[in-house]
Amino acid sequence: MLIIGLTGGIGAGKTMVSNIFKTLGVPIYNSDNRAKYLMTNNNDLRKSLCSAFSNKVFNNNILDTNFLSNIVFNNALELKKLNNIVHPFVIRDFESWISKQKSKFVIKEAAILIESGAYKKVDKIILVIADKEIRIDRIKNRDNINKEAILSRIDKQISDKERMQYADFVIDNNENKSIITQVKNIYNEIREKLLIE
Repeated sequence: MLIIGLTGGIGAGKTMVSNIFKTLGVPIYNSDNRAKYLMTNNNDLRKSLCSAFSNKVFNNNILDTNFLSNIVFNNALELKKLNNIVHPFVIRDFESWISKQKSKFVIKEAAILIESGAYKKVDKIILVIADKEIRIDRIKNRDNINKEAILSRIDKQISDKERMQYADFVIDNNENKSIITQVKNIYNEIREKLLIE
């Protein structure tokens, strides 16, 4: 089974690309969604988060993402601390998920695939790119946060130029090329590789 990593900066369009692959029958593991799920539902992880960031991480037993975001997106050390706590739980969860898959290839979607070192455990990497202004507009519409907060988050991530060094495939999501066509081309190329081998 091939494990394909899917990454890109915030607002690049990773989820849209994932959804297209999903319609083609490819199993998708969304690391960010699973991390949020585990942060809410895994008792050991909940305890670790409260110990590291205070009990305010949970408000009425629900993960307070705004509280946590305000801490970590303004402090690189706090963000690293959060990732170091959550990442091992996501790794174990992914290993459990992959053991149940029957497909010839799967996709692991992760915003910090490169930064976390998780790229070392995938066979190929798909990078989704988009211009900064397009990404800002998308995030504004999606998350209802201001430009300053968005830029702060973008600045905390590595650049597309850095990500390109790891990418086997690049999807241009600047709204001037068909995303569906680009995804289908990559899908066919991966399938051909699997059939050849």
